[in-house]
Amino acid sequence: MKTMPLEVGAELPVLRIEPISRTTLALFAGASGDHQPTHLDIDAARAKGRDDVIVHGMLMMAYLGRMLTRLVPQDKIRSYSARFIATTPVRAEPICTGRVVAIENGLATLELAMRLDNGTTVVRGEAVVDIH
Repeated sequence: MKTMPLEVGAELPVLRIEPISRTTLALFAGASGDHQPTHLDIDAARAKGRDDVIVHGMLMMAYLGRMLTRLVPQDKIRSYSARFIATTPVRAEPICTGRVVAIENGLATLELAMRLDNGTTVVRGEAVVDIH
């Protein structure tokens, strides 16, 4: 994979995620070891005042990571962080976006975000990637 040429202000290619199903949540729980009931059990979610289960935050971060690895090879990612802003409901169709905010010494700083189709931002992040 070749690193994509980047310049300050450039928008990253958008990544649209298919609707997140209960099956996806169950598979992620098994793979990650995160079996927190709020992600899997509708009764547990309702006991916490939710209408339904919510998506694992780390799954959302993984989707943003997928956007990064479509941009540059994994070994070019120098740092990656995310902050969870809002919960993501099951069946959501997240949209991952980003833009280049700085380039210095061959490193590009990327501002990342994930929003839902209703405009709610659920994750904000930042990454630094080597563009040599």
